[in-house]
Amino acid sequence: MAASMRVGTGAPPAPGDLSGEGSQGLPDPSPEPKQLPELIRMKRDGGRLSEADIRGFVAAVVNGSAQGVQIGAMLMAIRLQGMDLEETSVLTQALAQSGQQLEWPEAWHQQLVDKHSTGGVGDKVSLVLAPALAACGCKVPMISGRGLGHTGGTLDKLESVPGFNVTQRPEQMQALLEQAGCCIVGQSEQLVPADGILYAARDVTATVDSLPLITASILSKKLVEGLSALVVDVKFGGAAVFPNQEQARELARTLVGVGASLGLRVAAALTAMDKPLGRCVGNALEVEEALLCMDGAGPPDLRDLVTTLGGALLWLSGHAGTQAEGAARVAAALDDGSALGRFERMLAAQGVDPGLARALCSGSPAERRQLLPRAQQQEELLAPADGTVELVRALPLALVLHELGAGRNRAGEPLRLGVGAELLVDVGQRLRRGTPWLRVHRDGPALSGPQRRALQEALVLSDRAPFAPPSPFAELVLPPQQ
Repeated sequence: MAASMRVGTGAPPAPGDLSGEGSQGLPDPSPEPKQLPELIRMKRDGGRLSEADIRGFVAAVVNGSAQGVQIGAMLMAIRLQGMDLEETSVLTQALAQSGQQLEWPEAWHQQLVDKHSTGGVGDKVSLVLAPALAACGCKVPMISGRGLGHTGGTLDKLESVPGFNVTQRPEQMQALLEQAGCCIVGQSEQLVPADGILYAARDVTATVDSLPLITASILSKKLVEGLSALVVDVKFGGAAVFPNQEQARELARTLVGVGASLGLRVAAALTAMDKPLGRCVGNALEVEEALLCMDGAGPPDLRDLVTTLGGALLWLSGHAGTQAEGAARVAAALDDGSALGRFERMLAAQGVDPGLARALCSGSPAERRQLLPRAQQQEELLAPADGTVELVRALPLALVLHELGAGRNRAGEPLRLGVGAELLVDVGQRLRRGTPWLRVHRDGPALSGPQRRALQEALVLSDRAPFAPPSPFAELVLPPQQ
């Protein structure tokens, strides 16, 4: 109580004074905001930050008065001590209000939906889901991110399409939604600037896995979009922020609860991220696989996740009577070409030459590969023994590709957009010794010994009979009214 009520000059209260009041026993009529060192100390010691405290910290981040070391210290204090639901809600709102709010035509209110993922390997769901939802009558103003740690970024993948422009002003976003029904853009300086600063700081201060910081970062970007409904894909497993389903469920419940407290309908899907999603990892290769999914083909696990998340969103926003009905509508958009048509419109609206957009969306897989960045060399790895593919571990695969240039070590570093890997086998498949199981696309010299060993160790073989691979989808956490 004393910690959350203390205000004023930063001088400690008299010993035994737990009232948070002055010597007269009356509240200070004009409390001065606490200084950053005091706020950091309070949270470090397990105290609860008031709304004024949190808003003061966010204001200091945006106006530049907070030093980088102070931002890092506060992030670490929050990571170690946590925040309750009310603190997290206030932080989310303060981040959202740090910049411009998006405004849309009133008629769009129930149509506005979005999806966010906590990050995975081979996760190209957004590239498919946004146009599929647009084909189902939704408006999808997706504000997305770049690669964080070993996970790929949606913006980086789209930028492997020559000419694609992720930098769009808020007023341009409305025109994009009118033309294509969806857009995928970067976080501009006008939108949620405080989160942009904290997001970058989290990556270099080992605070990426903080529940309140993840929640506030995700939901602040979505609050400014004025959504009717949001689905968050919370990954768990060996290549995810959270190693197990229980921890992922805790984040899912926090996201749903904070969303509800701020008037946003949020559903959170728990999905496994031990193996890559789909068969391709790497920026340009993942665009190719997303196009394949929008052809009505592609890997079953990718299609399954797209239709499951899309079905939940259509149901949550009132566009479908049940989740199953919503999933069937999304599947139909993939099969009848309408999702691909929306993707082509989005590409052209965001700067891609219309002829190139058309060729990408109507071409064969071989033709598409000629139109996107390609690595200079390909190298195949062979199965070391007979066995059934039990698992292809996503994390070592992602780390090696990161070393080869598919990911960044520093913000702003250029990527090798053609670098990546194709899985040539499926989980559950029987494999014979010497059979190619992975094709690495690289620009530099041959794989080093340690890189080759790391990749071979990613392949887990067993003696059991072949089996059908499980769906990555585990469960859906819904808002209270649902």
